[in-house]
Amino acid sequence: MTNRSTATRRTLRRPAALLLAAALATPLLAGCGSTGPAEPGEVRVDPPVSRPADDPAQLAATAAATDAFGLDLLHALTAAPDAADRNLVVSPSGLATVLAMLLPGARGATAEELAKALHTGLDPRQYALATGALNRPVPETDKVALRRSDDVWTQQGLAVSPDYLATLAAAFDAGVHQSDFAKDPDGARKTVNAAVEKATGGRIKDLFAPDAITSDTRLVLTDALYLKAEWASAFKPAQTADRPFHTPDGTTPAVPTMGRSGSFRYADGSGGIVGEPWQAVELPYAGGRLAMDLIVPAQGGFTAFAKGLDQPQLDRILGALAERPVDLRLPRFHVDTSEELTPVLRSLGVRSVFDHADLGGIAKDPLAVNTVVQKATIEVAEEGTVAAAGSGAGIAVAAAPNADRPVQLYVDRPFLFLIRDTQGGAPLFLGQVTDPRAK
Repeated sequence: MTNRSTATRRTLRRPAALLLAAALATPLLAGCGSTGPAEPGEVRVDPPVSRPADDPAQLAATAAATDAFGLDLLHALTAAPDAADRNLVVSPSGLATVLAMLLPGARGATAEELAKALHTGLDPRQYALATGALNRPVPETDKVALRRSDDVWTQQGLAVSPDYLATLAAAFDAGVHQSDFAKDPDGARKTVNAAVEKATGGRIKDLFAPDAITSDTRLVLTDALYLKAEWASAFKPAQTADRPFHTPDGTTPAVPTMGRSGSFRYADGSGGIVGEPWQAVELPYAGGRLAMDLIVPAQGGFTAFAKGLDQPQLDRILGALAERPVDLRLPRFHVDTSEELTPVLRSLGVRSVFDHADLGGIAKDPLAVNTVVQKATIEVAEEGTVAAAGSGAGIAVAAAPNADRPVQLYVDRPFLFLIRDTQGGAPLFLGQVTDPRAK
């Protein structure tokens, strides 16, 4: 049970509202899904005894769609000249999950625009089921923890469509909790925020700002993801030293940089894939199911490379990775990002959901999204990675080199990173680092 959206509400002449939130977070609850006894004020919607068998083609298409959606977010967030060279982390999986929870309740142009932005041609229920299947947690070990949980918070007495709730239960094991937003919106907000804070080990505080949940709120959807993973082979702290990093502004600060030599999946190229020279390496986490991919354009080529990267090109880069000896240097980094994403989604063609939404598949009340937000954080060090992210939406009633010789990859310049499930392929986190000193 987690969320992470701060909704800045517009005042509209609407008697009801729906808030939608998702969080990928660090120490996270194992989940407040539809298992276990119901708590006071809670209604359980049990998932079906059996779900439709996963369709591998639909899973692959949905993973690729989430890749494309994530790159769209990255490009949109770095489109302004003053934003192109900043540190950034987003969670494509987190925001896509929020929208996958919303999509089955959308109709007409609202559903069409959401589906187009998500790069999916699947039926909304199929897309939700495929997203839920990709979200199933990796088996937990003492070195890797990746968990996700989804919940629905409804206004007491709100007649939410049973079919809609059944879809969320089938796809996401979503449990349903009742709140009284109408009479005590701030109390409800604190309850949701407290659940988020507990679920994220205190990392996500006050997810919903004081005015984000009002007496108009009628529904809150939450998604939570927890990632803490050790490297398959850790960097040795004794190998970490201050080394120069070339930032976009021309300065070369010394930053703590880890070092390790060994066999990695590696690739490089120029011209053929993106048009700019690049190197890429994959760092597996313990167990081999999860990995971080680093893509390092040549010095001076980062901005052009990042702007030109699309999903087919990313697929080709990742598909070119092959085992070879690598002498790797990687700066420790910690990136925090907080974004109000309504303008970004509008730029991606999602408009009617904010203005003249048709969310009749959720409830008869005329609802419209009025804010979408994501917060994300990632910390990479010698032992491994801790990452967190949260996404939310507020909705109101509408008016090939020598393989024997180690290649050198010194990450001493801006780079892109991607954390993904190597089996399912869906990107959990995506971002860029242009200055390891800055968060």
